[in-house]
Amino acid sequence: MSTLAVNNITKADGGVYPFENKNLLINGGMNVWQRSVSVTSKTTGGYYTVDRFGNGISSHGTYSIARSTTVPSGQGFGYSWKMDCTTADTSLAAGAEVTFYQAIEGQNLQRIKKGTSSADSLTLSFWIRSNLTGTLTAELLDTDNTRQISQTFTISSADTWEKKELTFAGDTSGALTNDANASLYVVIYLAAGSNFTSGTLNTSWASTTNANRVSSSNINIASSTSDEVLITGVQLEVGTAATDFEFESYATTLEKCKRYYHKMQAESPYDRFVMGFCVTTDDSRHPVNFYPQMRGIPTLETGGTFAVLTASEVGQSVSSIAIDTNTDSSQRATLQVAAAATTLVAGNGTALAALNDASTYLAFTAEL
Repeated sequence: MSTLAVNNITKADGGVYPFENKNLLINGGMNVWQRSVSVTSKTTGGYYTVDRFGNGISSHGTYSIARSTTVPSGQGFGYSWKMDCTTADTSLAAGAEVTFYQAIEGQNLQRIKKGTSSADSLTLSFWIRSNLTGTLTAELLDTDNTRQISQTFTISSADTWEKKELTFAGDTSGALTNDANASLYVVIYLAAGSNFTSGTLNTSWASTTNANRVSSSNINIASSTSDEVLITGVQLEVGTAATDFEFESYATTLEKCKRYYHKMQAESPYDRFVMGFCVTTDDSRHPVNFYPQMRGIPTLETGGTFAVLTASEVGQSVSSIAIDTNTDSSQRATLQVAAAATTLVAGNGTALAALNDASTYLAFTAEL
């Protein structure tokens, strides 16, 4: 029996019906930025700006990270991710690294058949721009089986958008765990010290040896405070050739991102977040339901100034907010709110609201 691989169906007017969900990455078009569109003075790694993509920063430089409207012309992208060096470090420490990455759940990768004789090749494509030219390294890192594969690519022209397409052979060793935890990391190295560059680059799947993960010729984004890198249109798909980027609606991408990070941002100075009820004169409970269901039990992040509103709309300032660990799950949580004074009435309804502060937010994170 023969098979036919098809990426698109062409319409009579020349347009195409693309097959959905070919991109194994989420938010590769850089559309959703729930956390922030700009941060400064970053010297350690984390999830800072664009949803689903993290930054690894270890012992090397200081950076601003932001959303940029500088994008490849005529490609359909509205935003790119931009990293600027603000404090240079021309001497790479052995353990230094600066990366741009996304982690993927194992249950979303079963279709690539890793660890079997039918393992699929994967093709990574993206647009990149920098003032720097030279060699960079892209890596697929299998954390379930401690295996990895790397490839180099070159930025040929400074301050020019270039599309890169890299195909990684399928790995017949090491099946990925079918669960909600991180199984595969897609990593682009913007700098790396000798702990990662001193060996021979693994261009075929092999057991992870740090010295063999990054090219010794890799650029150093912290070589000057003029250095910057912009990336957009990141796609990882099954097959040996890159196809057109899979665009999807903002609502679709946002829903996917909320599985990992769900932010409730005030839209006015006294915006209400969730209703609840008073337990005592200074304590209230506020149930929150998550849609979509989060990847796991989330942790809480807050910002701004909160108040507990009484039935008469009188706002009582809040001293603390926490998730009640007796009721938390990936589908719902109950917020335990401590008021700053004993003015609540047990049994009465209440609302958790912003207190004259439109920057106030609640966020729930279950990132990989």
